[in-house]
Amino acid sequence: MTMVDRRRRSVRTALVAEALRVALAARARTEPGAGLDIVDLGGGTGGFAVPLAVEGHRVTVVDPSPDALASLERRASDEGVNDLVRGVQGDAAELPGLAGESSADAVLCHGVLEVVDDPVQALQAMASVLRPGGVLSLLVAQRNAVVLARALAGHLAEARVALQDPDGRWGATDPMPRRFDEAGITGQLADAGLMVHTVHGVRTFADLVPSAFVDSEPGATESLAELERAASQHPAFRALATQLHILATR
Repeated sequence: MTMVDRRRRSVRTALVAEALRVALAARARTEPGAGLDIVDLGGGTGGFAVPLAVEGHRVTVVDPSPDALASLERRASDEGVNDLVRGVQGDAAELPGLAGESSADAVLCHGVLEVVDDPVQALQAMASVLRPGGVLSLLVAQRNAVVLARALAGHLAEARVALQDPDGRWGATDPMPRRFDEAGITGQLADAGLMVHTVHGVRTFADLVPSAFVDSEPGATESLAELERAASQHPAFRALATQLHILATR
């Protein structure tokens, strides 16, 4: 990964990490003790799980990939948090049996709901794993962004297909199984018995600003991060974000 790729990735993940940290701090105040119990569905190599363990939380990563879980174990070992991180092979449908019902103070589901077999069932499974008042951190791909991206790339027919397709796909070769819009995903969360508290737009500008500018202009990365932060809750710009980050509680 190049330096500019790392900078861009940092901008893309910073808002999610900040919002999650605030939500977990609020949960910790209602559940005093040594750390929280967190389940990271599809957490892979531990990009979120290991830093959370470093902060003292107990994290169970449920992921279908044995290779990813092996990398998770090495990463946790490097950070000295093996005793706080547990990797379990499985998927969303198996979550209640793997993690235990009403066992978690928080569940992370970042970039997973797009690819599961049944999103409705997956949300119900996550809700069942949460304790009363527990936090769900959900990150999903948004339909509007791909419509705009295909149009700007000159693929106007594909943009129209994505706009009208129930799953927000631009065609048969689209690698993403489904995308969401804000009304649809918040409705599904409500149906699963979860109360939405905040919705943030993620990667509103980070995918559009030229890499050459971010790489060469002094302070550009910081300015881009501040712009993303300012636009993340603005409804007009949130509707164009590549992803939506939603915090909800059971």
